[in-house]
Amino acid sequence: MTDLENLLSERLADAFAAVAGERVDPVVRRSQHADFQADGALPLARRLGRAPRDVAADALGRADLAGLVATAEISGPGFINLRLRDDALAGLVTAMGTDQRLGVPVADAPEIVIIDYSAPNVAKEMHVGHLRSTVIGDAAARTLSWLGHDVRRANHVGDWGTPFGMLIEHLLDLGETEAAGELSIGDLDTFYAAARAKFDADPMFADRARRRVVALQSGDGETLRLWRLLVDQSEKHCLAVYDKLGVTLGADDFLGESYYHDMLAPVVASLDGLGLLRESDGALCVFPGGFTGRDGEPLPIIVRKRDGGYGYGTTDLAAIRHRTQDLKATRLLYVVGTPQHQHLTMVFQTAREAGWLAEPTRAEHVGFGQVLGGDGRKLASRTGQTVKLMELLDEAVVRAAAIVAEKNPDLDTDTRAEVARMVGIGAIKYGDLAGDRIKDYTFAWDRMLSFSGDTGAYLQYTHARIRSIFRRGEVAADPHAAVILDHPAERALAVELLGFAAVVAEAGRTLQFHRITGYLQGLAGAYTAFYEACPVLKADGDALRASRLLLCELTARTLAQGLDLLGIQAPTRM
Repeated sequence: MTDLENLLSERLADAFAAVAGERVDPVVRRSQHADFQADGALPLARRLGRAPRDVAADALGRADLAGLVATAEISGPGFINLRLRDDALAGLVTAMGTDQRLGVPVADAPEIVIIDYSAPNVAKEMHVGHLRSTVIGDAAARTLSWLGHDVRRANHVGDWGTPFGMLIEHLLDLGETEAAGELSIGDLDTFYAAARAKFDADPMFADRARRRVVALQSGDGETLRLWRLLVDQSEKHCLAVYDKLGVTLGADDFLGESYYHDMLAPVVASLDGLGLLRESDGALCVFPGGFTGRDGEPLPIIVRKRDGGYGYGTTDLAAIRHRTQDLKATRLLYVVGTPQHQHLTMVFQTAREAGWLAEPTRAEHVGFGQVLGGDGRKLASRTGQTVKLMELLDEAVVRAAAIVAEKNPDLDTDTRAEVARMVGIGAIKYGDLAGDRIKDYTFAWDRMLSFSGDTGAYLQYTHARIRSIFRRGEVAADPHAAVILDHPAERALAVELLGFAAVVAEAGRTLQFHRITGYLQGLAGAYTAFYEACPVLKADGDALRASRLLLCELTARTLAQGLDLLGIQAPTRM
């Protein structure tokens, strides 16, 4: 095992358990005052009614830290500061050299995880409002898959309901050939806007559209064929965006509202049989416990409307029932903006009351804030329109290409284009993931594409700089080399490298991917200090040279793997 936090936690846990009479988390974390710090004595002291320093001393006196910890000191109100033995650090990093997973273990108990994310609408182009769900969802899918879980991606596309009446009738008015041509060039927004305008202005068209909705929902074959044409063209547009963005969503992951249509009536029947339905103004509703409006009255989820139709809450209930009962998933992740929090928590509570969501299965709302422009408002184009996602990605690559050409004019045309793509798309993803996802963030090209500071480009540049050492020296690292930690900068880099496993595990639990970006920044900073202080190719002696080459290799591998978990590629040249 090369996960230092786990190693120290395991060593201290027994000691704290002996003091407490039960298992207690020693709360081990990195520290500015030592290599690590254990804070578990403070909360334990409150429970035991003892002084925290006495509890810390008691636990430390019982702990077996031999062979791992050089010094252990109590500081402040009861913190335990731990400095590791240099030989222990060196041995752990040496072991990391031959570990393909860089010390990150595969989950002991893999779960079936379903991640609901992206969720664009048919006949509408993807815009910046879909960016965060898609990027965060992809990072979750990549990270949890790498940790060994069975991840199922669910792209809950809006492909059903009343708008399709007007869209199909507009398609017929244009003629299938012309409509297909218009849709195939990606002008989905224009198509939708024309249908909407016609619906609002022409009562006869609106009447046709309403009848078409009835035909669609009743399964009319010709209507379904026309509906499928609209869906197919929209899916092609989405797949083009996903390909440009470099996310793992594919054609098989489209599970739109239509997928659950035949499950809606059984869901209503099930809820009725469980006694959870109540009539309200002619509609059938569930009133999950714990939710009230400003007037104190219970809040409903409309399950069946007064006209017999179904609300999107019904579809969400059908989805959660299918995912838990049929697919046997034990972790459901909904990567949806924070405004949907109350709706989702009401759906989750209803599923619990229905018995569909029971331990160990749990559902989580992976919420996120908005993308803001420099004016502090929702990011919009110069004309005030919603920014189309494909146009945003194209602009990122163009801007990155100009910067890459200026930084390294010696790159050949093909390499420059590929690096620009990696840097531009990586900048957008990193800008999204580098902060607490719950908060809004401001979209700023100059900051995001900078080769210094807290940016993806800086991490990519650090990786490329490390790879250049091996090209210049025409050497490769020996994965079996013994690591030597004679210089403080070597030691600091070793400690950073050994923190990777704990950070990935935390990101898998919390889905807060700024923990990974923050770790990678710390690693890149430690590497820069090491590189400036410790000659690599001109190291004093073969053994030290081999050790430093291995430290370089492990840093490059860790940077590349960490970026990959975020969906960001690591160029070897920049």
